[in-house]
Amino acid sequence: MARRLPSTPPVIAGSTPVHVLGSGGFADVFLYEQDMPRRQVAVKVLLDEVVDDRVRQMFQAEANLMARLSTHPSILTVFQASVASDGRPYLVMELCSSSLSERYRREAIPVSEVLSIGVRIGSALETAHREGVLHRDIKPSNILRTAYGNPVLSDFGIAASIGSADPDEPVGMSIPWSAPEVLADESRGSIQSEVYSLAATVYSLLAGRSPFEVRGGKNGAADLMARIDKGGVKPTGRADAPPSLERLLATAMSRKPAARPATVMEFVRGLQEVEAELGIPQTPADVAVEAWAAATPTLDADHTVVRELQPAGRSSVRRRTRRALQGGAATGAESIGTLHRTGSATRSRRGGRSTLVWATALSAVVVAALAVVAVLVVTRLGTGSIPVVQDVRAEAGADAVSFSWDDPGLRAGDTYVITSGGASSQQTGTTFVVSGTSGTEECITVAVNRDGKTGAASAQQCGTVGGAE
Repeated sequence: MARRLPSTPPVIAGSTPVHVLGSGGFADVFLYEQDMPRRQVAVKVLLDEVVDDRVRQMFQAEANLMARLSTHPSILTVFQASVASDGRPYLVMELCSSSLSERYRREAIPVSEVLSIGVRIGSALETAHREGVLHRDIKPSNILRTAYGNPVLSDFGIAASIGSADPDEPVGMSIPWSAPEVLADESRGSIQSEVYSLAATVYSLLAGRSPFEVRGGKNGAADLMARIDKGGVKPTGRADAPPSLERLLATAMSRKPAARPATVMEFVRGLQEVEAELGIPQTPADVAVEAWAAATPTLDADHTVVRELQPAGRSSVRRRTRRALQGGAATGAESIGTLHRTGSATRSRRGGRSTLVWATALSAVVVAALAVVAVLVVTRLGTGSIPVVQDVRAEAGADAVSFSWDDPGLRAGDTYVITSGGASSQQTGTTFVVSGTSGTEECITVAVNRDGKTGAASAQQCGTVGGAE
C-alpha cells in the first residue's frame, strides 16, 4: 500500500512551519518555529478528511489529558491546543527526538538504561492511573526522548478513563505489546493490561524485538495474536539480564491478569530491586501520591510516595502522637486525683498521712512508667508503630558509595524510602548505591513507608566516593 503524502501545514499565528516530522493514520506532525517565545515545537494536526464531531471530541479529550498530566517529568509536555483557520484541530507539544522504536532494533540498549526507562515510564503510567486514566497504547514508539535525553510517554490519543470506556467505541491497539485479554476482546483495557504492555515494552528494549516475534519466522498479525494468546514468553536472550529481571518480565506478561503485579507501581518496584541487585544507582519513581489519593480514593490503596522532598503525612502523624501522649498524661492526672481522694478518705478514717504520701508517690511512679514505656515504644517502633531503621552502613567504592542496613521488621507491602540529595526513591531491598565523582560526599537517610505513611528516618549516614569507609 502506497504511503500517503503529508497534508499541508496549517497557518498558525506567531509560528512558521519548517518541515514534516511524521505521519499517521489520523494526523501529521510538523516542526514549527515559534516567534515568541523563540523555540521549536512539534505540532500534531488532524487530517481534514477524518475530522468530524466525534474526532474533535477525542482530540479535545487528548489535549485535556496531556495538559493535566504533562507536569509529570516523564510525560510529554503540551503547550497549547486550538483549531486552525481551516478547521483542523492541532496540538503544540514539546519537541523530542526520535522514539525508542528506531533504536532498540538497531543496537543493544544497556540493561541499566532499560531499567531506568522502565521506572520512569512506569511512574508516568502510575500517575495517569491514579488520575483515573488508561493510556491503552504503550509501546516503544510512544516513548520519546527530550532534548536532555530523558524518556517521556506520549500519545494519549486512544486513552480512556478507567472503567468508563464506551463499549461501542472501537479500541485502537498495537498487537505486539497488547495483553491477550485485550486482543481477545475480553477487556477494553485495565491496569493489569497496562502492566502487561509496559513489561512487553521493557522486554522489547532488552531483546531488540517484540516478546512474541520470531526472527526469520512468520510475524503477521494473526501469527503474533496466536502466540500471545498461548502465553509463555521466552527469555530475552540477553546474557547481561539477570534471572530476577527475566522472572519479573515473565510474571508481568502472564496469560492471566490476576497473576501479574496488581499495579504498575508494583512492577516499578521490581525494576528498582533489580537495579539494587546489579549495584547500579536506583532510578527514582516520580509519583505525587497525596494529591492523587485525595482525588481518587478508589486507587490509592498503595499510597506510595517515592519521591518526596517533604514526606507526606509525617507532621500530622507527629501531631497525633503528641496528642496521644498528652491524652495519656491527662489520664494519669485523673488517676492522681482519684488516688488523692482515696488517700484523703483513708486518712480521715485512720488519722495518718502515710497512706496519702504512698498513694501519691505510687501514682507518680505509674505515670512515669507509662511515660517511659510510651517513649520506648515510639523510639523502637517509630511513629504509628512504623519500624525505624538503625545503623545504616556506608562502604565507599571507586565511583560510588554503597549503603546497607538491617531489616527492622518490614511487613508485606512495606517499603524503604531513601532520601539522598533532596530527592527520595523507594525500594524493598536493604542496599542502596549512590554514584558520584571521586571525593564527593554522599549522604542518605532511610525510613519505612507503611500503609501510605512514612515513619521516622534513620540517622543520616554519609560516605565519600573513592575514600575510606
